[in-house]
Amino acid sequence: MALARHGTGLEATGRAFWSQVHPVFMLPPLAASLFGAVLATGTDPVAATVHVVAMFAAVYTAHVKDGYVDFHLRGEDDDHPLTVAGCRLGLVASSSLFALCCVVLFVVVDWVAVVLTLPTWLIAYHHAPQLDMHPISATMGYPAGIALSILGGFYVQAMALEAVPVAFAVVFLLVLSGIKVIDDTKDFDYDRSIDKRTVAVVIGRERAYTAAYGLMVAGLAVVIALVALGTFPVGAVLAVVAFAVIGVIAARAEPTLATMLLIRGCYVFLALLVAAVWFRPLEGLV
Repeated sequence: MALARHGTGLEATGRAFWSQVHPVFMLPPLAASLFGAVLATGTDPVAATVHVVAMFAAVYTAHVKDGYVDFHLRGEDDDHPLTVAGCRLGLVASSSLFALCCVVLFVVVDWVAVVLTLPTWLIAYHHAPQLDMHPISATMGYPAGIALSILGGFYVQAMALEAVPVAFAVVFLLVLSGIKVIDDTKDFDYDRSIDKRTVAVVIGRERAYTAAYGLMVAGLAVVIALVALGTFPVGAVLAVVAFAVIGVIAARAEPTLATMLLIRGCYVFLALLVAAVWFRPLEGLV
């Protein structure tokens, strides 16, 4: 039973399965989990590691399922490295790993940790072909996963939820939802031809751009407001400025380049937020 579509043997099979690790989309959920641990000033490396592995398994599930649906079922993609059997084995393996992580979290933390973690796999598995056919769920699935990753990463350390991690989860939900709307506009013509109801298809490309940047501005505004209220450290303003600069540049680019810039801008945004929380660089200046 062949698992890889291109080549035979263990090396070809290994390459096919490794191809489903997409760093651009894989790293943010893992970083979000660790960010949650940083917010909680966590000291339990076992719980942190298990939660990160669970996020990896969830995103891997999403990638394999998306590839399976888009190539083997819908015929949207031109190629895919895994056969149908390979996709199914990948889904079983990643889902089993995720389930194991949930069991460990239940043992070393509690049931609430599982409740905060399980929805990430549900979103990942059902993204295609269910959630990606509707404007809200297609747009907010990945951002919701990031938000849950922050909350879960915090909870497995603190065994409680506080205002700061919830606020950060909301910020990333808004900002990443805006980026996803931009990302979907690059497939506008094809999505419309198959009745795939992305935001761009439903309200048009121009309005979609307006809505997308409105969501991102709202997320940045939340950060500024919470800095003013003393909920966020003052250094978080630097993260807002950096992302805003990248956003202005991206606004002048076509959708593919804009998405690339904004996703990498999110890396910078998250890194500066971590630095602001961990080091509080402007604390004594303001």
